Amino acid sequence: MSFSGPAEIKVALAGPPNVGKSTVFNLLTGLHQHVGNWAGKTVERKEGTFPYGRTSFRVIDLPGTYSLTAASPEELIAREFIIRERPDLVVAVLNAALLEHGLYLVAELLSLRIPVVIGLNMMDVARKEGLAIEPGVLSAALGLPVVPMEASSRGGIKELVKAIAAAAEGGRIPEPQRPVIREDHRLVLDRTGRLLEGTDLEPYPRDWVALKILEGDEDISRKVAAAVPPGRWEEILALLKRHDDALVAVASGRYAWIERMTRAALVRPQTGPISLTHRLDRWLTHPFWGLLAFAAVMAAVFSLTYALGIPLQGFLEKSVIQGLQGLVGGWTASSPWWIRGALVEGILGGVGTLLTFLPILILFFGFTALLEDVGYLARSAFVMDRFMHAMRLHGKSCLPLIISFGCNVPGVLGTRIIESTRARLLTMFLIPLIPCTGRMAVIAFLAPLFFREQAALVAIGLILLALGLLFATGMIGGRLFFRQDAAPFIMELPLYHVPHPRTICDLVRRRSIELVRKAVVVILPVSLAVWALSRFPEGRVESSYLAGFSRALEPAGTLMGFDWRLMVALFAGFIAKENSLAALAVLFGAGEGVALGDLIVSAYPPAVGLAFMASQLLFIPCAATVAAFKQESRSWRLTLFNVAYLFILSAAVGIAVYQASRRIL
Repeated sequence: MSFSGPAEIKVALAGPPNVGKSTVFNLLTGLHQHVGNWAGKTVERKEGTFPYGRTSFRVIDLPGTYSLTAASPEELIAREFIIRERPDLVVAVLNAALLEHGLYLVAELLSLRIPVVIGLNMMDVARKEGLAIEPGVLSAALGLPVVPMEASSRGGIKELVKAIAAAAEGGRIPEPQRPVIREDHRLVLDRTGRLLEGTDLEPYPRDWVALKILEGDEDISRKVAAAVPPGRWEEILALLKRHDDALVAVASGRYAWIERMTRAALVRPQTGPISLTHRLDRWLTHPFWGLLAFAAVMAAVFSLTYALGIPLQGFLEKSVIQGLQGLVGGWTASSPWWIRGALVEGILGGVGTLLTFLPILILFFGFTALLEDVGYLARSAFVMDRFMHAMRLHGKSCLPLIISFGCNVPGVLGTRIIESTRARLLTMFLIPLIPCTGRMAVIAFLAPLFFREQAALVAIGLILLALGLLFATGMIGGRLFFRQDAAPFIMELPLYHVPHPRTICDLVRRRSIELVRKAVVVILPVSLAVWALSRFPEGRVESSYLAGFSRALEPAGTLMGFDWRLMVALFAGFIAKENSLAALAVLFGAGEGVALGDLIVSAYPPAVGLAFMASQLLFIPCAATVAAFKQESRSWRLTLFNVAYLFILSAAVGIAVYQASRRIL
């Protein structure tokens, strides 16, 4: 087909979560795409282009959403883009195995009078569930182009491109069959529309606004209340009060429309053997067995991630990063100390440390993508939701919290699997309270020095202390700052299906590239700044600006039993938590046959050691975590608040532990 329409066609890609929309977007746009964030939002924005004939098609991947009611930032972004930007076409990607669910979104799109093409994805999954769907019959019923697809194997992509081009070339799509409100409320809708006459509601269509008012849409109601003449809003409220079941009437009309549209196009299997999805869900979503299954799956993910990732991380650290440090150190041996130090310690030591975690990140992203693609990730969120709800979080927050035991950086990056912006921010806020391997390395070194046979019990007690504070922080923070997320967690459980390697590999590739980009753009300046503070003006830690700052805080440290050396060690952990031990080694002059452990034990009593471990466990996270937090939250205010909170919390706990334990130990 030769298409010679307008120079550029704007296409919006819409659809519920877990329908393969990202796969469709990647297949359409290939390498011609970029990822950012919606203006003023932390929600990811993906945009790309593809050519067809002499025309360029610009595709905007809207956030996954089940409807266009402003109940979440994702829904609000999707509908505001469609209304304000007026794309030439909306492609609604639906799951063929859950056709009725997806058509509810189509019903809302049709209310906006926007051209729609339906990409009916996952036809293979629908067949395995015994569903027979006739796309041609469905297209005739809807009055819309319907393209059957199996995007995981590229099936239907060429046909979708042709349908998009045909719809754009025609300038319009034939008038579709739109849903209508239930008959007993049509007069109410008409009356509401008349009350809006003479009101400037641009760019919102008046009939659509009237429908949203009946639905009780808070965002539209606020806009209308501010726009209508005085007294008119009270008339609308009085009308709604007399018809308080208007929302049910709107939804009933849409569901009746969906039933009519699918009556001839969708044939369900007759009663017979229970499907694989239902058989598995009897166990995997059970209140008790589901928890055991979740624990087993997470244990497997956790074990495999670190069993495979830590040796690779160690190889990168020793063979690659340390090798590069040795080479660069040799090349710059005759250079000024600050040039050599900035290159070897600031750049390679800071950014290189983060990049050594790339194998762990790749494995984590791969396993979570596998669980999501096969359909289990939604079940794990469902099972854990009851526990996470106590902190006003949803079940998906468990996954990044668990991975944070290895490193807080992939935990922060892993919060991208959480759709709710508020839940994602609160989860990020809690992640630095998870004891990472760097913090545990310090405890593993110090606990046996001070407590010998009781070292394991002390370490477990400190971990439980951190987790208890995490839970308390989540409960308080959720109720104070995230009250709007207290609503029940409603989600759609996708059908189980065979995972698609292409989808998983593409997700891992994109997230890994994004991590490397962040390491260069964001974390490099932070690492250099921290290194400079710990070395200037004379090149020695003990006389650096960081040491001077630590000495200024020494009076506060005395409440925890800390001298200035322990304060330096505490702040040196900001580069990497293991640096606390390195700083102590430098400050105590360990080496030449003198063991660092002997020097520390002779300098401090057990109460000080316990207070230092407790403070270090809760102290400000490393620079890489702070940089990742800032990048993902896109908020300096929240980042600095998190840093200040952890600083105050670690100090308070350190003081309490020292003051209590010095009377006992």
